[in-house]
Amino acid sequence: MRSSGRNTGGNRGGKQGGAGRAGQEGRGQAGRRGQGAPGGRQGQGGQRGRQQSADSRPLRPEERRYTQGGAGAGSGSGGSGSGGGKPGGGKPGDGRPGAPKAKPGAPKGQGGAPKGQGGKPGSKSNVRKDVTKSGAPKARARRASAPARPREYEAQIEERNRARHSKPPVKLPKTFGEVEGERLQKVLARAGMGSRRACEGLVEQARVEVNGEIVQEQGLRVDPEKDEIKVDGLTIATQSYLFFALNKPAGVVASMEDPDGRQCLGDYVQNRETRLFHVGRLDTETEGIILLTNHGELAHRLTHPRYGVTKTYLAAIQGPLPRDLGKQLKSGIRLDDGYARADHFRVVENTGKNYLVEVALHEGRKHIVRRMLAEAGFPVERLVRTRFGPIALGDQKSGWLRRLTNTEVGMLMGEVGL
Repeated sequence: MRSSGRNTGGNRGGKQGGAGRAGQEGRGQAGRRGQGAPGGRQGQGGQRGRQQSADSRPLRPEERRYTQGGAGAGSGSGGSGSGGGKPGGGKPGDGRPGAPKAKPGAPKGQGGAPKGQGGKPGSKSNVRKDVTKSGAPKARARRASAPARPREYEAQIEERNRARHSKPPVKLPKTFGEVEGERLQKVLARAGMGSRRACEGLVEQARVEVNGEIVQEQGLRVDPEKDEIKVDGLTIATQSYLFFALNKPAGVVASMEDPDGRQCLGDYVQNRETRLFHVGRLDTETEGIILLTNHGELAHRLTHPRYGVTKTYLAAIQGPLPRDLGKQLKSGIRLDDGYARADHFRVVENTGKNYLVEVALHEGRKHIVRRMLAEAGFPVERLVRTRFGPIALGDQKSGWLRRLTNTEVGMLMGEVGL
């Protein structure tokens, strides 16, 4: 049998140390579990707690249980009445005979934050305790982490989000309708009349007409497909029309394609994104200007007899010429298909018997100039068309293709009432 003095000292020290550690609920537990144990040995409660902690697996956050007011307060790991859980410690309240008693409210031996569950040294507890100045324990439990959501629930959330974002966007009704047409200065700039600022200057100078009315305000919207726009009285080609003038060499067939493989007009306008067609015809041996465009209405009017577009030719003939040759041509020469009259005749150059004469007429019958001069007794050696309506050949080289200017296009359209 162990001495009663040692047991008495252990009980007394354990009660005082337990009161300082755990408060009201854990008072005296460490002392009772360590009855009769020497200061260097651990109590039975500490051994059982250490064994249970080693055998059991760590609890997941959702499996833990928390109690308010000192959970695990009496599971000391040291000797009987040990405040810090160290075996044989000589601190106040460690349960050894003759050790000084722990005072209430003292920082040491009060239990503080219990180290580990089941008396395992160095392990952290889930509850942190503080002690007030009066010695009353104050426990504050840590907030447990929320358990993880099941995968099925996560999948449902993802499917719902996808379904919500995959819906077609809702079309809200428009308060105002779409504005039709384009701004006038933009259309003029695209037609090549200059920059937008320059086109605004044309409007300010009252030089622009839309459907026969002079424009007096900036920002007017027009429809390039329907509205007729004029600058200085000349119609502007506002659509994507192309207008070219070709100086056709002799020997070139006046057609876009030739089934016999001869050189034709189509050979001069290759690599074009749109189809072009020639305005009027020139026989194979005749040289000079011929127009190419994709504006069907303009091409039709330029060749129609009703509009009477004048074509001018230079013809090389042999003389001498009678004085009344011009009068004969103007009064009319009888041909197989009817009378043909010239609008204008003059001698341009005379070198000995070689004459260069200019003939202008508005008819477009086949070989009309050659047949008229041959009927008058002067066969043509060389024939060049120098002008088609307001468009002059000028110094354009043979075989060269040039694009008509906006002014020239406007003059052509004005010639036929477009």
